[in-house]
Amino acid sequence: MKKRWTMFQKSSGLSPYVWIILSFLPFYFIFQSSSTKEIVVGITLTILFFISYRFAFLSKNWTVYVWICILVGISITMTILFQFIYFAFYIAYYNGNMRNRAAFITSYIIHLVGTTFSINYNLVLQDPLFIQQLPIIVIVFISVILLPFNLYNRKKQEKLEEELKTANNRISELVKQEERQRIARDLHDTLGQKLSLIGLKSDLARKLIDKDQEKAKDELIDVQQTARTALNEVRNLVSSMRGTRLNEEIILVNQILKAAQIEYTGEQEFKLSNVSLFVENILSMCMKEAVTNVVKHSQAFSCHITIEQSEEGIQVTVKDDGVGIDRQDLGKGSGLLGMRERLEFVNGSLDIQSGNGTTVIMNLPKDVKQRDEEEYV
Repeated sequence: MKKRWTMFQKSSGLSPYVWIILSFLPFYFIFQSSSTKEIVVGITLTILFFISYRFAFLSKNWTVYVWICILVGISITMTILFQFIYFAFYIAYYNGNMRNRAAFITSYIIHLVGTTFSINYNLVLQDPLFIQQLPIIVIVFISVILLPFNLYNRKKQEKLEEELKTANNRISELVKQEERQRIARDLHDTLGQKLSLIGLKSDLARKLIDKDQEKAKDELIDVQQTARTALNEVRNLVSSMRGTRLNEEIILVNQILKAAQIEYTGEQEFKLSNVSLFVENILSMCMKEAVTNVVKHSQAFSCHITIEQSEEGIQVTVKDDGVGIDRQDLGKGSGLLGMRERLEFVNGSLDIQSGNGTTVIMNLPKDVKQRDEEEYV
């Protein structure tokens, strides 16, 4: 039981305690009143607020506007009668959890106007209890302005990441399906024809073996050559399945960025010479990881990718116009460690620059030993 309680504290932080305190706080302000009638009104309004708050989260369509008006009305009344403004926290949290943009903006404006009116009203009356809370009221008012947008953007980001994950899974399935179809076509076009030819020539050689041994021998030689050709084509087919080319990865990167509503501004195709599939496969995996980080963490609007080949090797640059990366996070998560390990495995390097977004530079030397390639594959 003790272990469960500790885990609850770790996962939830201070948030549950803050809401519990705010739930009991209105009664403190209500009982400051000397009038029994006012106390009854205050308790009734408090209970009505929490009931309405519950129904507000369950509401849809036009009923959202009804409940927000009720909640703001109760909040204004409690602020004027009892100098209790903290219901504004609840309403700000509710606004931030709205998914519909029109409903969010409307509720935000109604709440902001109502809270501003109630604060100014009490400032004009100069109520001592209200004046004592002034520093906290300023914090509440700032929260009313900023908290809904913070929560709304976070929810939107979570939804976008969920949609992106679904899109990635869908793309992955489509790629697998297309790859199966490609393999089926290649097998049909290569092995199918070659095996049919081998069968025909074998039958012909069997018929000629007693009549014309020289022709039968020629046919068997053709069978042998056809079999070798088929074997080489199968080896090439298997070899092409062992990795991903950069230009193929660019197509997938385009689809991922498009799904995340991030504009891709780089070239659609890159021309590389004398680059092994092994090298391209490593760079493809690193580039995909860098783009995944852009989608998940950068909050960028555009992403630019360049691939340059020189006498020293190949350099792949992934640059975004997002929020940048904290220098303290360079060695933590986000796939950076995996990228660095892949590149260092073949004596490559990874450089990360932050400023007007994040720039990830991957360098791979020109000469990569075949032994390393075999071990890696």
